[in-house]
Amino acid sequence: MIITVASLKGGQAKTTTAVHIAAQMQTHAKTLLVDGDPNRSALNWHKRRGFPFEVCDERQAVKFSRDFTHIIFDTQARPGKEDLEVLAGGCDQLIIPLTPDALSLDTLFVFTDSLKQLGATQFKILLTIVPPRPARDGEDVRQTLTAAGLPVFRATVRRYKAFQKAALSGVLVKDVADEYAAAAWADYEAVADEIMSKTKGEAKK
Repeated sequence: MIITVASLKGGQAKTTTAVHIAAQMQTHAKTLLVDGDPNRSALNWHKRRGFPFEVCDERQAVKFSRDFTHIIFDTQARPGKEDLEVLAGGCDQLIIPLTPDALSLDTLFVFTDSLKQLGATQFKILLTIVPPRPARDGEDVRQTLTAAGLPVFRATVRRYKAFQKAALSGVLVKDVADEYAAAAWADYEAVADEIMSKTKGEAKK
């Protein structure tokens, strides 16, 4: 399975999502994370301590990809039209992380409109950095997306400092010393379950 993580706006937890989706998919089968972001955030994160899966940049992807069941692409921020065409046609699922705020929502609609113009239908929106209750930011944005007819993951990724600690330490969120580390890991576990359920459903058709 080829999964691409992309966003038109920074600060959406794009790399965090790519890293933790790769980690979750690795628990099912051998997984490769391809870091296509010029900042090399995923590679730098990996180099601090090392992930339990392989990470390479896009120049090495062809060389390594044949040895893996799942490939996760972390793309550059703000992809152009040509990049969007490649994203739309080159993956089984395009995950668009979105923080629940008005500016991000406006940018998202521009992104999804462009994808629709390209005929892309395999994208799905993942709400990330969702503030805890009683704040309703996540629920409100989900309702807006659903009303617009856009596909949204049932799972959400909540706002936890444990993710920042994980990036600084060069480990996955489940491996940091934080009381919410397990809950943060479980959020991405739920996302991966949805991805795998979709795959199994399509295989039965």
